[in-house]
Amino acid sequence: MNSAIAAIVVTYQSGSTIDACLSRLRQAQDVAEIRVVDNGSLDDTLEVVQRHASHDPRVRFIANPDNPGFAAANNQGVADSRSPWLAFINPDLMVEVDTLAALRDRANAVGDSLLGVEQVDEQGLADDAVRRRDPDFLAMLRSPGRGARLAIARDPAQPLQQVPALSGALLLMPRALFDRIGGWDAGYRLHAEDLDLCRRVREAGGVVAIANDLKVTHVRGVSSRSRPFFVEWHKHRGLWRYFSKFEAPQRSLPVRVAVWGAIWAHALVQVPRLLRRSL
Repeated sequence: MNSAIAAIVVTYQSGSTIDACLSRLRQAQDVAEIRVVDNGSLDDTLEVVQRHASHDPRVRFIANPDNPGFAAANNQGVADSRSPWLAFINPDLMVEVDTLAALRDRANAVGDSLLGVEQVDEQGLADDAVRRRDPDFLAMLRSPGRGARLAIARDPAQPLQQVPALSGALLLMPRALFDRIGGWDAGYRLHAEDLDLCRRVREAGGVVAIANDLKVTHVRGVSSRSRPFFVEWHKHRGLWRYFSKFEAPQRSLPVRVAVWGAIWAHALVQVPRLLRRSL
């Protein structure tokens, strides 16, 4: 079986990290294609990507004049590649030489699957939100703060730990499965599209799991720090879209209205914190 991997990287104002990210990907085992899709960056992101592309024919880029969103851009990158394995990589994520090849080998052994790895920050601290549960909207109604928490604890006894969902910062899957489920849902602009992808993989009979013994460094949130209100808006908009797709058809009208209210009440609670941060 062809073991080639296409690495798809969506950028926006990613100049501070994209050089290191691409340098790592160019050294990574079995990465045959690197597709960078830029969503209207105004910094030096494209200049850096162009430099890499001039030195490595595996690197190609698509420069969107606007920002169609993370999911839509990932789909563009997939459409411009041919490799049988797809790795979705954030531009602020640093892979080791053997990370993606090792993860592909795990996926090969499991069958239809969507896999991720442990993520740590620059100080080596693990990200609690890498392993996720599905959103519990009824819990959100009972307690908006607690109901929105999705993190699942790491189980050190399981090298490959099955979970309902994973962070979209690094995901690997076979192209055949990606095509079968219809790719990323471009109706999401930012956030919750990874929860959606994971759920559709499970509904298609695939396995969603994390390789607890593989690790990458994630320099979190580089492209979103300057847009906290935009990010928060789309987090909650994404949650509502997710609920509308997967949960709303089984819920009564009063419950649907209550969930809508709980999601946007939670968004409003974030405003003072975001204002303090912006000042």
